[in-house]
Amino acid sequence: MVELLVHVPRGIILPESVLLSDWFAVLASFVAINTVLYLVLGLVKLLPVIRLKSMQGRERRSETRNIDPEASA
Repeated sequence: MVELLVHVPRGIILPESVLLSDWFAVLASFVAINTVLYLVLGLVKLLPVIRLKSMQGRERRSETRNIDPEASA
């Protein structure tokens, strides 16, 4: 197996002093936590809705909600 090892020097866009500073580490941590949070929220939206009370809404009504009041319930 051939290993491709590419050495990318730090500080291509920003100087290395900026990349190693404390405020940049805090900013990078915030972005990482924010990314994980939005990933979890996106996955939760994909899951089906969990309903605790199953089908009790129909049994709760005492009268029909049909447009035709003479229709059977």
